[in-house]
Amino acid sequence: MRKRLNDPEWKRALKWFYRYLTKYKWKLGVGLVLITFTSILTIVNPKVAGFIVDDIIGDGVGIADRMDALPMALLMMIGVALLRAVFRLSAQWFFETCSQDMLYDMRDGVYRSLLQKDFAFYNRNRTGDLMSRQTGDMMAIRHFVAYVIYSIYENVLLFVIALVMIFSVDWRIGLAMILVLPMSAFATYRQSKIIKPRFMKIRDRFSSLNAFAQENISGNRVVRAFTKEDYEIEKFDVENEAYRQAELDAAKVWTKYVPIFEVLSSLLTVLLMLVGGIMCIKGAMSLGNMVMINSYLWMLNMPLRMFGWLINDYQRFTTSVVKIYATVSEKPLITTPLNPKSEKKIRGEVEFKDVSYNVEGEPILDHVSFKVKQGETVGILGATGSGKTTIMNLICRFYDVTDGQVLVDGIDVREMELHTLRDGIGLAMQDVFLFSDTIEGNIAYGDPDCTLDQVKWAAKMADADGFINEMTDGYDTVVGERGIGLSGGQKQRIALARAILKKPAIVILDDTTSAVDMETETQIQKDLKLLENETVFIIAQRISSLRDADKILVVEEGKIVQEGTHEELIKQDGYYRTVYEHQLGDLHSRTA
Repeated sequence: MRKRLNDPEWKRALKWFYRYLTKYKWKLGVGLVLITFTSILTIVNPKVAGFIVDDIIGDGVGIADRMDALPMALLMMIGVALLRAVFRLSAQWFFETCSQDMLYDMRDGVYRSLLQKDFAFYNRNRTGDLMSRQTGDMMAIRHFVAYVIYSIYENVLLFVIALVMIFSVDWRIGLAMILVLPMSAFATYRQSKIIKPRFMKIRDRFSSLNAFAQENISGNRVVRAFTKEDYEIEKFDVENEAYRQAELDAAKVWTKYVPIFEVLSSLLTVLLMLVGGIMCIKGAMSLGNMVMINSYLWMLNMPLRMFGWLINDYQRFTTSVVKIYATVSEKPLITTPLNPKSEKKIRGEVEFKDVSYNVEGEPILDHVSFKVKQGETVGILGATGSGKTTIMNLICRFYDVTDGQVLVDGIDVREMELHTLRDGIGLAMQDVFLFSDTIEGNIAYGDPDCTLDQVKWAAKMADADGFINEMTDGYDTVVGERGIGLSGGQKQRIALARAILKKPAIVILDDTTSAVDMETETQIQKDLKLLENETVFIIAQRISSLRDADKILVVEEGKIVQEGTHEELIKQDGYYRTVYEHQLGDLHSRTA
């Protein structure tokens, strides 16, 4: 993906970057002023050196009478060097603090943006890719602000000052120096054009490598369980080699052009020695002026030597800004409307009106309609992939319907304030995720200000209090990443407690008791009946989890094919009765 400086996307990315930098522009300004003073002070010592050679040493005649001026001249050179060191140190402090402060704000802004993205965004992007935005790309931007900005400014300033001073000493030497500039400008232009797409490729390969490593570290237990270590190492080596090759491709550019800048800078020395030496021999220029110009020469040499490196750093910066901006600028499809209609708290009445939902033309739900009153318990049964979880995702508005309406308290969820809607829903997901925190912290996640008694109440409702108390540290037990160290049933019960704790109007249990034993499941069902006025949705594969529900929906291929109570459905021929017979034995013997 090749970006050009006149690309509108690049301009928008740069404008986004400046929004963060502008907040600390005073630090940047002070730093640039100090760098200006530092650069201007470079004029002094070469002049003093020329004065020492011409006016103090001279031709050696009568030097004893002029030696009194030498200590003062040397002290001036030392004082200027110390003053430049103080200015430079102060400037670097301002640039470093500016970069760190700006990076803090930018990283915070990007993280906030990531939290606002919808499910569709995370379906398209890998975690490792997003992590690389917060690490490698952020550091490239920090390096640009902390070092590259003032380095470019300082080197341009030194180059201009040196040329002016050389022309002021002898215009003929100045013209000789200018001969190198067209070659330097052409080399700079060529390197910048070639290197940019290669740095873009580096960022892509780094993101891919990061994503691969993150995925395999997270799934290392699966890898080891299937003894696929060698297989994954081979795959990693492919990713690693691709990243290595991308870096080498970029290195080929700067290893080609950096020596060119070195040669050009050395050419300046050759020109000075050749032209200046001839002029000194012929008496057209004094030796002091020759020494002075030679002292200014490093001010021309250093920028030429630095051009290649600074171009590399600048291009790394541009590609990183474009990458991060492309992530944060992607607008979520699911947003709160400008004028939401919802109240501060939902009651829990749910209705689907002829709802259809498609993904890339693939039908997931097909004209689904049902209504649930506040306080009712609804069971949903269906084969894997039938659309059960999608129904719950639409209630939470993780996705928007393709056709029809999902109503909560009579209001289309697309017209509700998102925080109000989701804050009123307690969701225990099918794929349980626990944070690397204490058990108490995981249960209290929905209401961090709750008391320990409230946490214990929720744990008892989920039949988790028993096994938690048996642990050495009880509720202060720290669970591993994603709940490693707990059994599947234990994780499910903690997730259920987390959903119940905030006493939501709607409780959604997506196959939450699949990993617990029948006795524990029975106890959980009894405890759930104690909830007051909460509307409960239970998605399950076990008839025992659904049989006491006020209403049971049977979903097949995205359609509700049966609806009724347990007693009504077992009297009908269909999927529910078939599952009941398979799980609980002969229908007649069970109902006799």
